[in-house]
Amino acid sequence: MQLDQQKIESLRAMLAEPKSVVILAHTNPDGDAIGSSLAWAELLTKNGHSVTCIIPNRYPYYLEFMPGIRTMLNYKNDTDGSTEKAVREADIIFCLDFHTMSRLEGLGDVIEGNREAKRVLIDHHLDPVQDFDLMFSYSEASSTCYLLARIIEQLYGLEHISATMAENLFVGMMTDTGNFAFSTVTPDLFRMVSVMAATGISIPAIHNNVYNSFTEGRARLFGYVINRKMKIFHNGTVAHMSLTEKEMRRFWFQQGDSEGFVNYPLTIKKMKMSAMFTEHSDFIRVSLRSRGDIDVNLFAQRFFNGGGHRNAAGGKSFVSMEETLKHYEECVALYAKEGNLK
Repeated sequence: MQLDQQKIESLRAMLAEPKSVVILAHTNPDGDAIGSSLAWAELLTKNGHSVTCIIPNRYPYYLEFMPGIRTMLNYKNDTDGSTEKAVREADIIFCLDFHTMSRLEGLGDVIEGNREAKRVLIDHHLDPVQDFDLMFSYSEASSTCYLLARIIEQLYGLEHISATMAENLFVGMMTDTGNFAFSTVTPDLFRMVSVMAATGISIPAIHNNVYNSFTEGRARLFGYVINRKMKIFHNGTVAHMSLTEKEMRRFWFQQGDSEGFVNYPLTIKKMKMSAMFTEHSDFIRVSLRSRGDIDVNLFAQRFFNGGGHRNAAGGKSFVSMEETLKHYEECVALYAKEGNLK
């Protein structure tokens, strides 16, 4: 992956003098969104900028160990107008790990209130919306944290990555590659991992915090979903699972408890595509995963008003769970008929 040096120089010029900066992460922020935001915030603060990190809603509880995470402003729980004030006063707004303001939901309207601030995109998703003053959009990057590390390397030098920055960046690199198992893994990613490790971070401790810190309710919910809610069809190559709000309450659901469920059917040898449907108050969240050349980004765009990556994408449904599952199965049949599920 070759970064555009002209864009690096434009960013350098933009940050030459102290600025009021807002860093945004997407709704339901994950390890990559949180990690990149916190690492970038720390570096910019050290370089004299006034920085505020804003998330649209709460992060998963198992990410609470991440350095600096409690400094992030939660727009959904903002009672004193802090987030709106920070956005209103911002000179630069960085959008990390998302490529369209629709990923911010209600916070997006607040951002639209400040059209004077420069907008900078740092992201690795496909097909970004062209509404930024400066774009670092590299879909071949395995994570936004990896992309940000490469930007830091050219902008300031890797020696400016502290241990706390490295811990946050490593979380994003690890989680967005399925613990370094996805096809987006490259030799240069491991070069960056070695840079993070050299700062003294404890990789076993980080792994344990992310993957082995769930609640009993989450463990029981997982068993219930796999045993009772997983349907396998299309000759054993496609699966879907679903959770209603009532079912989630039964297992004391917390934000992030269903994270990773959608990946489990892909551990079955013949499986090519998996979907997870999670009910919310006014919509159903759709998570899609696939193997190899099965393009769930295209599937999400066509059938669920979403998108993402070739093997990992998402969207939304605004009909009942029963109608959503029926729609999914019909779309899978159509996708297969078109030759997209070989």
